[in-house]
Amino acid sequence: MKHFAASFLAVFLACATVWPTAAADWSTVSTPSPGPTQSIGFYSAGCLQGAQPLPLDGPGYEAIRISRNRYWGQPVMIDYIQTLAARMRAAGQAHLYIGDIGQPRGGPAPSGHASHQVGLDADIWFERQPGARRAPADRENPRLRSLVKADDTGIDDTVYSPAHLSLLRTAAEMPNVDRIFVNKFIKERTCQTATGNRAWLNKLVVWVGHDEHFHVRLYCPPGNPQCQPQAGYYSDDGCGEPLELWFRAPPVRLPPPDAVQKPYRPKLPAACTAVMNAP
Repeated sequence: MKHFAASFLAVFLACATVWPTAAADWSTVSTPSPGPTQSIGFYSAGCLQGAQPLPLDGPGYEAIRISRNRYWGQPVMIDYIQTLAARMRAAGQAHLYIGDIGQPRGGPAPSGHASHQVGLDADIWFERQPGARRAPADRENPRLRSLVKADDTGIDDTVYSPAHLSLLRTAAEMPNVDRIFVNKFIKERTCQTATGNRAWLNKLVVWVGHDEHFHVRLYCPPGNPQCQPQAGYYSDDGCGEPLELWFRAPPVRLPPPDAVQKPYRPKLPAACTAVMNAP
């Protein structure tokens, strides 16, 4: 538990909510920087050189909230999303909604995330919409239901289905996955219902929020010497004491909607200056 508790600070910095800051400078750059793709720094304090865009439509998925221009990432993340979507399509599931990956040059976003800065994070929504794809203009505010009841007392079984368990398992068992952030009730349900080889449950890490989507984080890829890995987390499947802690004495809570929060201003690696200023 000592190791598990010590990791909360690192996880907090990687997932904390962001309020408007000077980070808006990064969001105003609409194109990637030139050069080979390189993740520079940490997931919540870094940038991305040579980012690659996720095609807005592909077999088994469609990007949403396109106006944010946060569909840029490492090639390994683009490949992960496309492979996962293809596998779920082959399994007969409805296409996936893909949310934020990162900005064209990574870096801090003006709102919504403290992580997603080095092209190795991606939000995949639990909402499933069988049928025709939406036109790009209709993807800004799609219906995105939570898997958790509105009173925060457990899983909403009118929304949750075995397809969500299958999606999480497939996502967690794919190569290069460091961790997947999910709500405590979602982790609890998967712990209760997963059968067979349960090793993949280790990848599901509880964090506040993440009831409408899950957040995939990939390892730093080879050939990226300036990418800083994140500390480890569970030594087992995380279904015991680490999960119980979130019900007994949650180590982190979301602030009230009207709370005034101190802006998060990460110190970025010096190499990010060149990424930001590149033509």
